[in-house]
Amino acid sequence: MALPRPGFRTGLFLLLLVLGGGLALLDLQDAPPPGPVPGDASGEPDYYLEDARLTRFDAKGRPHQRLDTPRLTHTPHDDVTRLQQPDGTLLDEEGRVWLASGDTGTLGAGGNPLTLSGDARLLAPAERWQLDTEILHFDADSGHAWSETPAVLRQPPQRMRGERFDAWIHDNRARLTDNVRGYHPPATHEDPES
Repeated sequence: MALPRPGFRTGLFLLLLVLGGGLALLDLQDAPPPGPVPGDASGEPDYYLEDARLTRFDAKGRPHQRLDTPRLTHTPHDDVTRLQQPDGTLLDEEGRVWLASGDTGTLGAGGNPLTLSGDARLLAPAERWQLDTEILHFDADSGHAWSETPAVLRQPPQRMRGERFDAWIHDNRARLTDNVRGYHPPATHEDPES
């Protein structure tokens, strides 16, 4: 008894299936292996992500905080998310953009507050000022950013230094306190007649 020969469609289907499987294997070989599972004194993580973007929404459903990081780790026992080299975009109630970054970062229990450490920076592009400090905290619910480590506030050509910094992004206010020193070059006025 002779078996029927497979038809053209069946042969084409099998050929496509073999090609698809081969391409899938090649794609898996090109993907870099995931990094090692992080572990430290904070405990074993329940998850970690690589090349992640986190977006938080306010009570009205509008995005108000976005964080990009090459790697994040979440530990369940303290509900803390740890970020490597985070870059943040913060939006105030008026839609102004504020930029924040640091060498490392943490999101507290429930995702708030954000703490940036190591060369922490807060930029207000619309106002052309920049804050540099070692540790910067940001409460997304109240829009309050603060540092209890020495901070330098620059708004070219001026710069000021203080021991503490506070900013309220919704009110577009910033304040340096404790041992404040500044450099304020005199304004140069050119004579319009010359």
